[in-house]
Amino acid sequence: MALNKFREWLEAPAAHVSERGGKLNVLRGAVARMTTPLLPDDYLHLANPLWSARELRGRIVDVQPETADSATIVIKPGWGFDFKYQPGQYIGIGILIDGRWNWRSYSLTCPPDWTDEGGKRVISIAVKAMPEGKLSSHLVNGVDAGTIVRLAAPQGGFVLPSPVPKKVLFITAGSGITPVVSMLRAMDRRDQVTDVVHVHSAPTEADVMFGAELRDLHDRRPGFVSHLQLTDSAGLFALSSLDELYPDWRERETWACGPAPMLDAIEGHWKAAGIADQLHVERFEIERSAVGEGGVVTFGTTGRSVEADGATSLLEAGESVGVQLPFGCRMGICQTCVVTLAEGHARDLRNGEQRQAGDKVQTCISAAAGDCTLDI
Repeated sequence: MALNKFREWLEAPAAHVSERGGKLNVLRGAVARMTTPLLPDDYLHLANPLWSARELRGRIVDVQPETADSATIVIKPGWGFDFKYQPGQYIGIGILIDGRWNWRSYSLTCPPDWTDEGGKRVISIAVKAMPEGKLSSHLVNGVDAGTIVRLAAPQGGFVLPSPVPKKVLFITAGSGITPVVSMLRAMDRRDQVTDVVHVHSAPTEADVMFGAELRDLHDRRPGFVSHLQLTDSAGLFALSSLDELYPDWRERETWACGPAPMLDAIEGHWKAAGIADQLHVERFEIERSAVGEGGVVTFGTTGRSVEADGATSLLEAGESVGVQLPFGCRMGICQTCVVTLAEGHARDLRNGEQRQAGDKVQTCISAAAGDCTLDI
């Protein structure tokens, strides 16, 4: 028992150590920071897999099925994780698969300062397995409790404000529900579900992620309306029906997340109504409308090169040969991955725009357009 308590104390995040744990916790944080330049990270990992001087880490503690092809992943973060994130933000997660680290960004589905049944602070994401998604399929179907993962700090501007607007509209489809679930859980926890309408689309009842929770919230909170659109039987949700179903939709602050065509239609509808400033959109997909010709990508000072096709991002090309490039969202939003193109040309995967030597490029949404060299 005492050993377990000591282990929990050691694994607890060291962020804001002065705020809790007294002098011993302050000393723990100070020692960690003073020894960082001197103590190799590998030795820290041997002492405890959640310790790291150079990166955030976590341990998967549970995998909970949501639908046949989706699951909630519960993670216990290690030292340095900031639990003061905002509902709606996402994190990066990296998992070692077949000897390579695979990274993706997923929305946090838990409210801030969420704890498990034992009172330990944990976080959660929900993942839908995609046919082309190696990491998503592994998380849903193959990852074991106890697996150590790498984490990137919470970020993103698709968030629930404080105070919550008096009237709220959420429009989601498929896994686009994940950031909104975090918002709904936070509102429920804070007793702020005043006047909220949630329109969610999925093919069938069995495909609705968090379906039981939405029904419970609908029954328990008079201020919450859950509108499920089962597209296999009822077709796509018609934005024109908002006038009939929810006539005050123009008065509502709106958050929308889902497939790109749905979001494009919503943006057009809100713009036509003259209320585009009341709409907040989160896009999970990079629309790869242009495919470059590919080429040999060289990574400056590392001396490493790799042949990449025109659909492979420069970030993914680097990771395939062990080059650690900076990154954040991996979706072209946060600008963390920007580096200088030293030689050659690159092409933006979203719109086909070409970059030349001397330009700054976002490696997560750019591909080689012929041989090129990155200044890294």
